[in-house]
Amino acid sequence: MQSPTPTRRTEQLAAFGRLLDVLERLRAECPWDRKQTLESLRHLTIEETYELSDAIIRHDLPDLRKELGDVMLHLMFYAKIASEQGAFDIADVLNAQCEKLIFRHPHIYGDVQADTEEDVKRNWEQLKLREKGNTSVLGGVPASLPALVKAMRIQEKARGAGFDWEQPEQVWQKVQEELAEFGEEFAAPDAPADASADTDRQERAAAEFGDLLFSLINFARHAGINPEDALERTNRKFIQRFQYLESQSAREGHQLADLTLAQMDVYWEEAKRLTGQSGA
Repeated sequence: MQSPTPTRRTEQLAAFGRLLDVLERLRAECPWDRKQTLESLRHLTIEETYELSDAIIRHDLPDLRKELGDVMLHLMFYAKIASEQGAFDIADVLNAQCEKLIFRHPHIYGDVQADTEEDVKRNWEQLKLREKGNTSVLGGVPASLPALVKAMRIQEKARGAGFDWEQPEQVWQKVQEELAEFGEEFAAPDAPADASADTDRQERAAAEFGDLLFSLINFARHAGINPEDALERTNRKFIQRFQYLESQSAREGHQLADLTLAQMDVYWEEAKRLTGQSGA
């Protein structure tokens, strides 16, 4: 990958400086910007991050450029507020990040050998342990991550420590085992005798279902599939088809609530043919 031309690097630095200048003025003169705190921006940043993710999933580059700008503004806003409190400024943030990247890439900036992606990941996790003083490779997984994303990160970090299945076939076998164990919770024909027994059964089923999901995520990782992205694509596909069902049935004078499942399925199959995709 080539470095930017000198002219473009000058333009990039100038644009960064311009955003700093705009933020400085807004912070000083705009009532809304002046009122913001680290806490008040937090939920807005989360929303902007999801919008950025949405643009990536849709492969919408014009929208991606806009959303990157929104996220960049938020990052600089946090640094601006911190600088007002005498903690750090954006230069401290960027320099610290550069130092961290240099430290965690000894195969580039030092004499460590890392010829594969797996070597790089393994070195990265080991350096993070040394850097942060964690006693567990899983200590760096944020507790507030959504469960599906957290499962993926847990598995990736465990792999970095050498704890992983060797072949995808082994993971698929584990999926089948977990599916069978989950199914066993519903195999008994008789209902539980009392409410407490029913609650226990539900808890056991939930535990087995969690194991099944975890193993499916593990298999997706081995298959080179991002489960979060895959599930979001299916969500979008379902929304598209269901909205076709709603609009087409209304166009033909039907109330959705009055249709049988078989009648709904006719519209669903039409939606599948129109999109040219397999069923969700």
